[in-house]
Amino acid sequence: MTKFNRRQTLGLMGAAAATSLAAPALAQNRKAVVGAMSLTSHSGSFIALQRGYFEQAGLDVELKFFEAAQPMAVAIASGDVDFGVTAITGGLINLAQKGAVTVIGGALSEEPGIDGQMYLASDKAFQDGLTSIEGLAGRRFGVTTAGSSFHYMGAKAAMHAGVDAPEFVPLQKVGAIVGALKSGQVDAWAIVPHIAKALAGSPEVHAIGMVADVVPNYQVTTVFTSQKNAGNERGLTESFLKGFGMGVSDYNATMVDKTNGDEAIQEMVKIIHQYVYSDREFEKAAPSIINGSMRLNEGAALNTASVADQLAWMQSEGLISNDITLDTFVDTSYVETIDA
Repeated sequence: MTKFNRRQTLGLMGAAAATSLAAPALAQNRKAVVGAMSLTSHSGSFIALQRGYFEQAGLDVELKFFEAAQPMAVAIASGDVDFGVTAITGGLINLAQKGAVTVIGGALSEEPGIDGQMYLASDKAFQDGLTSIEGLAGRRFGVTTAGSSFHYMGAKAAMHAGVDAPEFVPLQKVGAIVGALKSGQVDAWAIVPHIAKALAGSPEVHAIGMVADVVPNYQVTTVFTSQKNAGNERGLTESFLKGFGMGVSDYNATMVDKTNGDEAIQEMVKIIHQYVYSDREFEKAAPSIINGSMRLNEGAALNTASVADQLAWMQSEGLISNDITLDTFVDTSYVETIDA
């Protein structure tokens, strides 16, 4: 697999997405279950489904929703879900070591100049001096599970600041962490901007830093599937990536680069609103959805340098075996890779 730098890859992937519209579907009327979470970072799947891109690729897609990354990986391993988009976790890598799942591409990325994930503090902790990541030592930091992206971001913040790691408190679900942060049961957290900005605008929560300043070009989420699909169902897997990639290109052009105008933004927000903040009126949900726009990887290009850093951190924490390599859980044959 040829390796490109980040800028070269993003440009090539944009061109590839445009050409893929004319390519013949590699699967026909195949049923596929796609794992998702109610976050703007999953908009590639939402748009591909609603605009018929999965159908153009020959797939009949059903979305199955989860509240954390690890249960999605387990569902892929069990065969209940065919493809997923979520963060790399220790649980995912351990399942890959057992021959159950594999990463095949990249999804959400931190990018300089684009508001990304934020470090947050509860008002109680903020008033007690937690006004920057330098104050994390000894604090209670909310995570879903050990080895989750939240665990990684919290640990990297402490390392970056040169302080002892906080105490990581596993709360299983994003909603539970939100409640614990607002009530002061945990002191700190890190989360995507459509949630972070809304929380930081309330009196109970304060922003204390940006993840991009701590982990530049962080490959936040990846695309993954079962090793069976990756190895034996290439047509199905390529068809999923084709439809997903078209949704990603639409999202980036409209919501991140804003090249399609205000009407296109409103139309896309209406699509995303069916899955994100669907319990709120559109007028109240729209600003958070727009504020949460982050770059999705064109063509599902994968930042292997970032993934390697996540792997090394998990090994240093004793969360996974030291003999695991990138080849254990990453199949680079489907997309271009970014080594930066």
